[in-house]
Amino acid sequence: MIAAAEGRCGGKFAFPLLVLFALVSLCLAIAMAVSIGEMAIPLDVAFKAICNGIFRTGFSIGRIQEGVVWDYRLSRALVAACCGGTLALCGVILQTLLRNPLAEPYLLGISAGASSGAVAVAIMGIGGGLLSLSTGAFIGALIAFAVVSLLAAGAGGAADRIILAGVAGSQLFNALTSYVVTASANAEQTRGIMFWLLGSLGSVRWQDVYLAAPMTAVGLAVCLCHARTLDAFAFGEDAAASLGVAVTRVRLVLFGMTAAMTAVMVSIVGSIGFVGLVIPHAARFVVGPGHLRLLPASVMIGAIFMVLADIVSRTIITHQVLPIGVITALIGAPAFAVILYRARRSR
Repeated sequence: MIAAAEGRCGGKFAFPLLVLFALVSLCLAIAMAVSIGEMAIPLDVAFKAICNGIFRTGFSIGRIQEGVVWDYRLSRALVAACCGGTLALCGVILQTLLRNPLAEPYLLGISAGASSGAVAVAIMGIGGGLLSLSTGAFIGALIAFAVVSLLAAGAGGAADRIILAGVAGSQLFNALTSYVVTASANAEQTRGIMFWLLGSLGSVRWQDVYLAAPMTAVGLAVCLCHARTLDAFAFGEDAAASLGVAVTRVRLVLFGMTAAMTAVMVSIVGSIGFVGLVIPHAARFVVGPGHLRLLPASVMIGAIFMVLADIVSRTIITHQVLPIGVITALIGAPAFAVILYRARRSR
């Protein structure tokens, strides 16, 4: 089935048209995101607000509407797009390097470490008020990745050992998080931490866009430079080595890039599940397994999916915003079940 999909999209003009369609779809999704909400804002007003913010055009619109579009919804939508695209990209890389279709960005313990770092700052007061929640989460994510890397290296560095090291590291840092929350947090702190752990875009502002967007662009560029190498890894490390691939160097670069991208996104929005697991499979069905197409396709599909999920999280319950991780799980779990069923039928 995947091969058939690749054949359908493999024409000379098919993939460029798919990219154009994805870009238009992403722009439409972002337009919906800045217009839909408790305060409905017409598209022409939203467009004028964006022009005022970017080009200083001076269109006459309400200050409240302009503030909602520029200061809240647009930055939120852009970070959602970056986060969805980056997590999907990380999922592709890990599924290929580990040759495991169930691999996803949080497999390396990064999410669990970020949770511990956030809890250490928010509840234990580490940093004396000098560290923000996002900074603590980023530091915790890097520490967790370092611990998992040491465990994997000590166990030989094979793919199955890396997975086991990631599981062990995740359990360790999840236990630390649970202990601190149970022992030290009050009811309000516990609610805030649990909301953040399920993924939240509520505190996103433009400074987060300036961090997330470059990370997504750099990560995609680095991964595209290794697209042919990743094709070789799909047949195993021995096959890749026989083709002249510097296996150890490539794994270090891509694992490190994956860890950095995941750490940045988790530090901004918290843990958002299923995106890095499901989107790569959906992208393979559309464009096939070749990484030169699969990587950008995963980024685009992940970005669109996350923006739409954010719209649903803000509107599904009146006067209440759900954690976006709840929406991605509710959509991602059935979608993944369908993908597994179709893959089984295609055998």
